[in-house]
Amino acid sequence: MTTLEQEPRSAERGEPLVVLEGVQKHFGALHALKDIDLTVTRGEVVVVIGPSGSGKSTLCRAINRLETIDAGKISLDGKDLPQEGKALAALRAEVGMVFQSFNLFAHKTILENVTLGPIKVRGLKKDEAEKKARELLDRVGVEHQADKYPAQLSGGQQQRVAIARALAMEPKVMLFDEPTSALDPEMIKEVLDVMVDLAKQGMTMVVVTHEMGFARTAADRVVFMADGAIVEEGTPEQFFTNPSSDRAKDFLGKILKH
Repeated sequence: MTTLEQEPRSAERGEPLVVLEGVQKHFGALHALKDIDLTVTRGEVVVVIGPSGSGKSTLCRAINRLETIDAGKISLDGKDLPQEGKALAALRAEVGMVFQSFNLFAHKTILENVTLGPIKVRGLKKDEAEKKARELLDRVGVEHQADKYPAQLSGGQQQRVAIARALAMEPKVMLFDEPTSALDPEMIKEVLDVMVDLAKQGMTMVVVTHEMGFARTAADRVVFMADGAIVEEGTPEQFFTNPSSDRAKDFLGKILKH
C-alpha cells in the first residue's frame, strides 16, 4: 500500500458539477440505492468504497444513466439527466467512463479506438483526432502501441488506452468503476499512476475502487457505502484514522489487517 502523501491540490474548489438528490434504485426486491444525496464539485476527486454489494457500481453507473433510477434526480453541470435519445447521447459525451473490463473494440487499432468517439460524436477531422489521440496515448504511456490491436497489449496497457479513449471526448467528469479489479497486481500501479496524475491536473473524478492506497493519496473525499446507502463521508485522513460509524470501523478492520 502506498504511503505517499498527496500534495495540496491546485484545482480550485468549484461549483457543483454532479448532484444526486434522493436517488432510489431497486433491482426487484433488492433496494440497491437508498435515498442517495451526493454532490461532486468541479475538480474534486471522490473515491467510493465499501463492501461488495453495497451499491457502489450502481451509483457510478447511474451518473451517466447506464442504470436508470426509480426516484430522485441526478444533474450534470446544472442540467437534469435526460431519459433517452440524442440528449442522453450528448450527456454521455460529457461523462467519461472506465470499466473493470476495458471494452476496447478488438478489430480496431489502439489509435482507431481513441479517435472513434471524437470523429463520430464530436465531429473532429481525422487528422485532428489522430493528433490529439497520440498526445493522449503519450500522456498515459502507450503512444508506441498506437498501431497495435488490443489483444497485443497487456491488461494494464489496455486499461490505460481505455482512459485515453475517455479523455479524448474532453469529458467534464470521469467515472471509474473498479478500473483495476481485472488486472494482475503488477499492472495495477501503472493504471493508478495515470489516475493520480489526472487528479493532480484537476480532473473531476468519481472512483469506485478497492485500492485503499489510492483512496488515501488521491481522494479529496472518501464516501463509504454499505447496503445501498452512504454511511459516512469525509477526508481520507478523517476516514482512515477516525471513522465515525461502526460499519466503517468493521470494514477497515477487515481490510487493513491484510
